Amino acid sequence: MQSKKFPQALCVLLFAAILVSIGLIQADEPGGNIRCSEKKDDAPPRRALPAPFASPPFPSAEYQGSPLIGVPPNDTVYPLMQAIYNTPCGNAFKESRVKAYGWINGSGNLSTCTDANSPESYWLVPNRFELDQFVFRIEREVDSVQMEHNDIGFRSTFLYGTDYRYMTCGGWTNYQLLEHNYLYGYDLTEQYIDIYTPGVAQGMTVRLGRWISCPDIETQFAPDNYMGTHSLLFSFDTYSQVGIMATIMLNQNWTIQGAIHAGTDMAPWYKGAVATGMVGVRWVSCDNNDSVYLILNSINSAKFRRFQMYGKPLGHDNFNYLVGTWQHKFDDNIHTKTEGYFMWQRDAVLGGTPSAGPVRSFGGGGGIGPDIPGTTLTYGIVNYTMFKCSDKDFMTVRNEIWRDADGERSGFPGTYSSHAIGLTHNFNEIVQIRPEIGYYRNWQHRAFDLGKKKGMLLCGVDMTIRY
Repeated sequence: MQSKKFPQALCVLLFAAILVSIGLIQADEPGGNIRCSEKKDDAPPRRALPAPFASPPFPSAEYQGSPLIGVPPNDTVYPLMQAIYNTPCGNAFKESRVKAYGWINGSGNLSTCTDANSPESYWLVPNRFELDQFVFRIEREVDSVQMEHNDIGFRSTFLYGTDYRYMTCGGWTNYQLLEHNYLYGYDLTEQYIDIYTPGVAQGMTVRLGRWISCPDIETQFAPDNYMGTHSLLFSFDTYSQVGIMATIMLNQNWTIQGAIHAGTDMAPWYKGAVATGMVGVRWVSCDNNDSVYLILNSINSAKFRRFQMYGKPLGHDNFNYLVGTWQHKFDDNIHTKTEGYFMWQRDAVLGGTPSAGPVRSFGGGGGIGPDIPGTTLTYGIVNYTMFKCSDKDFMTVRNEIWRDADGERSGFPGTYSSHAIGLTHNFNEIVQIRPEIGYYRNWQHRAFDLGKKKGMLLCGVDMTIRY
């Protein structure tokens, strides 16, 4: 599973497929050989305020928030689902609103590092092509626009690639990273059921299972992001939670949320699990040009969880933190998003959640780090500003400053900054390419390339094919 030849062969096939797709798939031209989606002249009805952004070219048309209430289910149909619709059972699938789809995402980069690009995430291995994500998803979105009856939906997402390590959740196939420190692995990143009830305020959705942490500008999944790389801020916050969450729409402007989960990236059956609360509020202005999304994402004892696993003393991060995102739309072509958080943890260890696996050339492994007595803090702010260039293109500028006071998350204490610029081009609804360049630095210590460099210049490109 972890041989070098297998992942590299996948990457070669991926990029060959992309090049073929660019030449063959012209979904927006008459006579194209793949029909990507069924466009409708009239937008579907909605109870929420109008979608503020154009998607495409932007990855989402909505302000941050999950789950959104009063927003119609996505009606885009990708090739796999279109093929199913063309079968004798196609009408039954349409009526059920069950969809199956996914994507393949790969990247290549050039870096001033030689062993690892960490603590920058996702493009982990320098100067290589890698298969970042192969994703298959099956889902049924609830219809939260209607107010006549309850509705039930679900989502199940399977991922394979190098990015699995950033999504690892204790209790969900964690042995790959926490016992073996593999470069490639798989993850069941989303596994939840949604129950929509229209009789509570303007609608309530109860989510049960494992979901992606809600408040971030960025997400784990490649097609939903503005760039191929991720901010340091995102790299070290919560990825997923397991529990039960209620979201209530009070009116078009205000939505509130509350949840009980098992802690940051831990399942209830995991050794380190601890009952954890979450509360949040989302506001959208009447002119639809601003949104604020504020969440106390984890609240419990904030004490690092220590236990024995794989015959060794290990543990798991249990930080608490407040996170908020402000989004502003200047006009149809320019919008900006700013996210900040403040996290704290007691009696943590250097480098955070340990892997008992072997130390690899790309980093990780080696067991639990040295103790950090007392309370340690990690905080920062990141801004994304997007410029629409055409119906298929937009440019992104990302700037951030982030402080890991004692190295509880990154393993290297200090103040970090990063500055990156990227371009997204959608050839059509199936094929996307994103070149970018960025500079990352720790201003006090050698934190990059496994502690050999203070800074890193990173440029590269990722490509995504949807199916």
